[in-house]
Amino acid sequence: MSTDPRLRSVPWRDLLHLTTGEKLWELTLPLPWLAVSLWCYANGHWIWGALGSFYLFLTGLRQSHGAQHYTLGTSRLSQDLVLSWLSVVMLASMHAVQVSHLHHHRHCLDEDDAEGSTARLPWWQAVLTGPLFPVRLHRAAWRLGSPAKCRWIAAEVAGVLAVVAFALIVPLPALRWHVAAMLIGECLTGFFAVWTVHHGCEPHDLLARTQRGRWINRLSYSMFFHVEHHLFPAVPTCHLWRLADRLDGAMHGMAWKQVIGGPVEPVEKAA
Repeated sequence: MSTDPRLRSVPWRDLLHLTTGEKLWELTLPLPWLAVSLWCYANGHWIWGALGSFYLFLTGLRQSHGAQHYTLGTSRLSQDLVLSWLSVVMLASMHAVQVSHLHHHRHCLDEDDAEGSTARLPWWQAVLTGPLFPVRLHRAAWRLGSPAKCRWIAAEVAGVLAVVAFALIVPLPALRWHVAAMLIGECLTGFFAVWTVHHGCEPHDLLARTQRGRWINRLSYSMFFHVEHHLFPAVPTCHLWRLADRLDGAMHGMAWKQVIGGPVEPVEKAA
């Protein structure tokens, strides 16, 4: 698809700019969910706390994904610091995820694609092998990363271990519930963040799936516009719905592979 001549007619550079409001939105996206989940755990509302943790992890993935591509609209150093902050919150080195993810873009679904390897499995194997996924990702990133990236990774892994040790030593139930939820999230990332958007796709054809429908895209924070992201990775997540609309217009009739459900058109606006 990336060589399709119709793609040349799709304007996208105007989508790179973020307004001040959009920058604030992207930089603060996980904070309300972090506050909600910790408050619920501290007050014994475990189910609501789990829901808060789910959306904390989802919005953390979105923010991390933007920072990995430096599309949050701020300086590169500030986005590196965002990755480090998210590392200790989500309990995995986000610079390791960055190194692996950028390699994934260059070698999507190839044999050397550690991130995309989950997509080649049946869904149940993707779930069961989930605990190995972050280990493979960190190992691949350490092998592929530059010395500077490896220093970020080492510091972030040390921070993660410190948070886990603190949670084990200090009897703070909210923190322990948070740590448990984030570790479960990391174990399911290979399924939810990779398998769902890449299964049934081919390295030299349609690389990823996408999603149409207002409410699914709102509930997923626009994280299912994945083929659009692979085609134009410099476009910020909050503008991918606009890009999807333009792609639908330029490539009318193409049978997009949906994450959930069958192909529908036209694309509807998502936040």
